[in-house]
Amino acid sequence: ARQATGTLVLLHLRTPHSTIMLSRVAVSGRAAQRVIQGARNATTVAGAAVRKSKVAPVLAASAMLGGYALYTQKTETQSNVMGMLTQILNRIETIEEALGINFQADLEKIAAIKKSHPNNLAMKFFDINYFDSLSVEKKKELLAIARSGIANEDSGMGCYAMNPTDYDEFSAYLDPIIRAYHKVPAGQKHITDWDLKGVDGLPADGKLDVTKLGLPPLSMRVRVGRNLADFPLPGAMTKEDRIKMEDKLREAFAILKKSFGGRYHSLTPGSPDFINDDEYKALVKARFMFKDMDADTYLKTAGISSDWPYGRGCYVSEDKGFIIWVGEEDHLRIMCMNKNGKVLNEVFDRLKSALDTVESIPGLKFKHSEQYGYVTSCPTNLGTGMRASVLMKIPKLCADGTDKKAKAVCKPLGLGVRGMGGEHTPIGADGTCDISPTARFCITEAQIVTALYTGIRNLKAEEDKLK
Repeated sequence: ARQATGTLVLLHLRTPHSTIMLSRVAVSGRAAQRVIQGARNATTVAGAAVRKSKVAPVLAASAMLGGYALYTQKTETQSNVMGMLTQILNRIETIEEALGINFQADLEKIAAIKKSHPNNLAMKFFDINYFDSLSVEKKKELLAIARSGIANEDSGMGCYAMNPTDYDEFSAYLDPIIRAYHKVPAGQKHITDWDLKGVDGLPADGKLDVTKLGLPPLSMRVRVGRNLADFPLPGAMTKEDRIKMEDKLREAFAILKKSFGGRYHSLTPGSPDFINDDEYKALVKARFMFKDMDADTYLKTAGISSDWPYGRGCYVSEDKGFIIWVGEEDHLRIMCMNKNGKVLNEVFDRLKSALDTVESIPGLKFKHSEQYGYVTSCPTNLGTGMRASVLMKIPKLCADGTDKKAKAVCKPLGLGVRGMGGEHTPIGADGTCDISPTARFCITEAQIVTALYTGIRNLKAEEDKLK
């Protein structure tokens, strides 16, 4: 529209007390008079707004000077109208940049990524008409959600929610992305349910005992991502928010210690639970603590790793089987594990008990959407926020030293394959892989843990077929 001759363009320049509207109209003497009159009005409004607001002096002067220059310009011929409009547009862009509301560069990049990287879902579903319908502040919020995908063209998802209400408030943008990723039809609501009774695939005795499948005891883990309703999500948190949230969580850790023992380890300088660098490295090596997030370009550009290491830490129970990460991709990553487990129900039930304990503390309510379930920063984890997994040896499927064949077999079984240390890590030399159901959204917690049980049963059958 900026490049088209004779096209109507409307710009809303918002200040705390007014809205300035400038119009660019068809090339004619009459059109020029309209612009001059509009500019004259803008001068009056801008001057009043500046007097009443706290706009910076330089910006205020620019606004009044621009308005004055606009209305004093006069033209009587068509030949110089476009020159005048170009000057107006330049001044508008200067003011836009000063106010931080010039979105053109981002919009141009989004348009380019749509063509060059069609699998970037955040860019694929970015609708310029929807964007244009938003207020200036909401446009800023929407671009913050899409920032990671704009900065990282190769993103598969490309967006992170910034506030607990984003999925509902920006559903026109985020819902199509969620449905495309999770392969769930529009309108289907997520249901939260931890009750195993009646779930398809559950053994008659209700116990998910892996030894009854002919497997040895396995290292098993169930984790969830959770975000507190009273704080911005990690991508929009300030340093003060992070520290305040960590302080609030100490109440939960004090209660959890009574049942599970252990302690909280904080990376925040000055914290009463602060640990030094050597202690931190030891926790990372033991896989009890997450790595420096600032090294992750996707989290960094989304603002999730900002203010590192403030507000970050982990609670570890006395038996090392119950861990809570604080301040990673979500406010909390809560996990229960058993390195030599037989019954999946045990880690599943322990996790539910821990979640109930944390959420029972005033001010620690988890954000839950009626439509989308538990709110997470990344739409990939939305719904249950749950991942249930086991470390399982499948040496025949990994005979070539890779997980390529294992992934091909697991995909139709609804299972995902990772390395022993998680995503983007190598599998074990003996063919040990991390196996988990891939579904997170529009599936219940009870269905996920049962799907893990039936999935590894079917995977064992595929492994046994090979010689």
